[in-house]
Amino acid sequence: MTRTFTAPTAQVRVDHHSAVHLAAETARAVARECELPGALPDQAAVIASELATNLDKHASDGTLYVQPLPLGHGVEILAADRGPGMHDPERCMADGYTTSGTLGVGLGAVKRMATHFTMRSADGTGAGTWACARLTATGEQRPEWQGVGAICLPAEGEEGCGDARGIVDTDAARTAVVLDGLGHGRAAEEAAQAALRTFHTDPDRPLPEVLTRMNRALRHTRGAAVGLLRLHHDRADYCGIGNIRALALTPGGVEHRLTGQPGIVGWGMPTPRVHGFPLSQGATAVLHSDGIDARWALDPPPSVLRLPPSLLSAALAHGHRRVRDDATVLAARSPLRLP
Repeated sequence: MTRTFTAPTAQVRVDHHSAVHLAAETARAVARECELPGALPDQAAVIASELATNLDKHASDGTLYVQPLPLGHGVEILAADRGPGMHDPERCMADGYTTSGTLGVGLGAVKRMATHFTMRSADGTGAGTWACARLTATGEQRPEWQGVGAICLPAEGEEGCGDARGIVDTDAARTAVVLDGLGHGRAAEEAAQAALRTFHTDPDRPLPEVLTRMNRALRHTRGAAVGLLRLHHDRADYCGIGNIRALALTPGGVEHRLTGQPGIVGWGMPTPRVHGFPLSQGATAVLHSDGIDARWALDPPPSVLRLPPSLLSAALAHGHRRVRDDATVLAARSPLRLP
């Protein structure tokens, strides 16, 4: 069984050159929390510094997101912006390439140092550029790890994060959860974390049973909205209570949209029901809390629909987050059918 870390995502807005140092220190701290050995925390700091420098020089509204890997043992550093985009991202990652008269080693260095690095850009659309650098303890990046992306952010000004997310791989399926504790702050965080602990106790149970166990665990908390998603070879099952949305995306558009049953987990929860839907080849399933503006799915641009899960989660969180609410987005593909 493979399961995730659950800490909220650290974010660094790159609105001044001084943010480059903060980005490096944040990445070093998260890498140490992940217990990466030797020089790896310093390498994480260099990767974050290079990505932040690139945002400072070339982008607008740029942010770095730093967190433990959604799956596996390591650290993930994501960059997102609303800049002009890159005409040729692969060329920009080559050593020596520059558009600003510098040595042109930034993105090339990131690609060399990272265990896995991917970048996409919506050239000419103003949608921006997204990059994901992952650094693992063993230098290993399994294909199934690449099929997951998640970002979890607290409301601005709040110390605690009332949202949480988790994902677990077993031999039979991939099961994901997004949780939204009622309200904000510490009390909401306590509810979300109690539900998450229950999820990790036995995530292989039928989804209605998982929700029923959460309902018992949350009786003395504020309660929470919960969305559960189980990915099989060619289909998915969704079971949710409250305003957690589930969608299935392909490069051609949004194929399925679901939301949870009315109610609160922990307070008079209705009998949960499972909704199954097919997954096309290469489809990405998305779960998100109401801290992500649902209007993003009305007419998403092709550049977003084609993003891999790690970059898709960054694009949605960066572009459609409601800053006054906790916000979580989780994107995943079936590990049994990765393209």
